[in-house]
Amino acid sequence: MKEQAHSPWSNRSFPEAAKDLLADSQIRRNVRHATNIIQAKRNRVVGELPDWEQLRVSGAAIRAHALAHLDHYLAQFEDNCTRAGGHVHWARDAAEANRIILELIQRHSAKEVIKIKTMTSEEIGLNRNLEANGIHPHETDLAELIIQLGHDKPSHFVVPALHKNRQQVREIFQREMHLPDLGEQPEDLASAARTYLREKYLRIKVAVSGANFLVAENGAVCIVESEGNGRMCLTLPDVLISLVGIEKVVPRYRDLEVFLQTLPRSATGERMNPYNSIWTGVHAGDGPKEFHVVLLDNGRSPILADGEARQTLQCIRCGACLNACPVYHQTGGHAYESVYPGPIGAILTPQLHQMKDARSLPYASSLCGACYEVCPVKINIPEVLIHLRGKVVQQDQKTLAGKLGLWNIGMQAAAFLFEDSTRLSLAQHLGQIGQKVVVSKNGFIEHLPLMLSGWTQTRDLRPLPAQSFRDWWAQREKAKPGAASSSSPQPSNATEKPHAE
Repeated sequence: MKEQAHSPWSNRSFPEAAKDLLADSQIRRNVRHATNIIQAKRNRVVGELPDWEQLRVSGAAIRAHALAHLDHYLAQFEDNCTRAGGHVHWARDAAEANRIILELIQRHSAKEVIKIKTMTSEEIGLNRNLEANGIHPHETDLAELIIQLGHDKPSHFVVPALHKNRQQVREIFQREMHLPDLGEQPEDLASAARTYLREKYLRIKVAVSGANFLVAENGAVCIVESEGNGRMCLTLPDVLISLVGIEKVVPRYRDLEVFLQTLPRSATGERMNPYNSIWTGVHAGDGPKEFHVVLLDNGRSPILADGEARQTLQCIRCGACLNACPVYHQTGGHAYESVYPGPIGAILTPQLHQMKDARSLPYASSLCGACYEVCPVKINIPEVLIHLRGKVVQQDQKTLAGKLGLWNIGMQAAAFLFEDSTRLSLAQHLGQIGQKVVVSKNGFIEHLPLMLSGWTQTRDLRPLPAQSFRDWWAQREKAKPGAASSSSPQPSNATEKPHAE
């Protein structure tokens, strides 16, 4: 068996990747157009529910409770899934998950598999690992099919190809499906995809899926989708393998009542998903003859142990935070250099890598709070971002390079100045003198030198005022009549009683 590195992304920082994407006006238009449409639909259908906030509170409580007792509910799920005829496998990391899935596929001598869209398989690099071992995966979700045929990377949880417009999709289908006369209307593109995939549904006998939820109470697996491709993959193949993060478990079947209302509204602005598939184990004459669930840790346990960051795992992958985020609107998902983009990716990805990689992502936010306002399970993403920024600083403080870094030196210098009013006043006066060489004719600072140049690449700064607030206040106090005399008001006698009116 050949092992492939599971990360398809480079190690560029967010600022480096974002700079390239900001120069691509077409991607920026596509992202803004798509997210604005989804956000408008989401706001409309959410506004129809008088109990939306109560649903958010309930969803957060269910997810928090499940995470607090995750060991119990995972064991309960395994028992009930096994009792229903399923097989449960535990994978501590990406390499182990890839090995388990590959062995299950090879056991049936399959050379092809059909797949339902699953971000978890992207996380472990499943497609590349299968291809390295002679097995071809076929994506069946329309957006994932576009990404696969276009040799691209997803940029969103729910609509991975949102950065592509209709004409670009048409060009991909014309080239890869050999359809030179394909029209550009949505019906033309959907019909081409349907014809391309139908033969694969009927022929390929092994399918790979993810899952939106696992139900501990009865060992059920739940997938929600909008196209019907998932239903085809769940019912036609002989073997179904579901790769699921350990955090996806919910305690009871009735808990789905909350999430089947909040997830579709948050994800695509629909009142409900057209296809809601829930199954338990195997049943003679109905669906797959063999069913496996691979429970993936891959860095989730350390997140669970962090009391402040644990809420990250409450995520139900709706993508609402991406659609609401002003930073994502400008850059799109590829700037995050991660399978998980946007605000939730900015807190999830660094933690999955134990804060060793993607350390710039916690800073890829203005902390405006829009993500928290739309999250259907009330994850306080800005709070976690600040927590992770603190972790980055603490790690840097432990290394010589971090201590001598320009950022740390700058922060230490700022702390030294701000902790003493005399030093701060002196720095202000020196700044007023020094800024004269960088203030332009229009009265703004447009270019700063050396390490400060990053601030003025995309913004102009106002110069320090000729008089600071402290100087103004001191001058004001001196100008008051009798300011030279000591006439501080004395506190009144504590025992003195107020006069009656």
